[in-house]
Amino acid sequence: MTKITQGDKILLHSNYNSPLQRLEDSFFIKHQLNVHVKRDDLIHPQISGNKWRKLKYNLEFAKHQGYQKILSFGGAYSNHIHALAYAGKHYGIKTVGIIRGEYHADNPTIGQVKLAGMDVHFISRADYKRRFDEEYLDQLHQRYPNALIIPEGGSNELALRGLGELVTEIPTSNADYIVCPCGSGGTSAGILKALSHEQRLLSIAVLKNADYLKDEIFKLAIDNHHRLDFNTQFHLGGYGKVTPQLIDFINTFYNNHNIQLEPIYSGKMMLGFYELVKQGFFKPNTNITLIHTGGLQGINGMVQRKLVPNEWIRNDV
Repeated sequence: MTKITQGDKILLHSNYNSPLQRLEDSFFIKHQLNVHVKRDDLIHPQISGNKWRKLKYNLEFAKHQGYQKILSFGGAYSNHIHALAYAGKHYGIKTVGIIRGEYHADNPTIGQVKLAGMDVHFISRADYKRRFDEEYLDQLHQRYPNALIIPEGGSNELALRGLGELVTEIPTSNADYIVCPCGSGGTSAGILKALSHEQRLLSIAVLKNADYLKDEIFKLAIDNHHRLDFNTQFHLGGYGKVTPQLIDFINTFYNNHNIQLEPIYSGKMMLGFYELVKQGFFKPNTNITLIHTGGLQGINGMVQRKLVPNEWIRNDV
């Protein structure tokens, strides 16, 4: 990643390219696979992974169109809200976060986004369900007349453009298959749209009953449907659910490869990937790149809620 310093403000250069790290593992040698990880977790300490890629062109659009604010939605530990707050700070545009649930003073994510200058509003879960309703969105437009409203998670047409750039950064020789986690479908759709004729995408869902997401991906991607493999087997009980098996796997993976995964997205994706390799899903001599979608800021909140070990606490986000 290239950064430009402008006074005391650090801006992300539009031509960033996160590292591609080879996974040296006897397990992959045994199965005759060439495996890399696209380290989008290293794009920026606070604005990392797929969230930055989704926001990039939304931020440029807001600037060019003269919007004074960007408003979006998320949970109390949302990676999207966290990235938006810091991206707004770096781009010099004010941000508003509409947050599901009740405020807890010790929430590290909310504390950080407030420090970054985000205007945070908590609403009830019942009201939050209205975030896609035209009437509710009209009310927000009236309340924030100069704000660009971005959907929860950041997935829209502008986001797909940023996600498509991820594919162009990976040499085709390293990516017969691209593998990514799937929460809302936006990242999968952006990658799917940008695939070449020789490539396939394996999208691993991280929530229960996720079959509907395949249709959501197709709505966004429009074409290239036949290049998608969609897997729903590795949610481990549902979105945000963490099991001892997953914690053990993440610890082992870190010890072997010095790459920190988080348990919501990248951890489940990687666990599922190893299991699929074991099952013979990939043919020998397949070149595979897995996408680390960032989100490491959420670990501190999970430590606080005693969902993951205390030694996972991070001081770099």
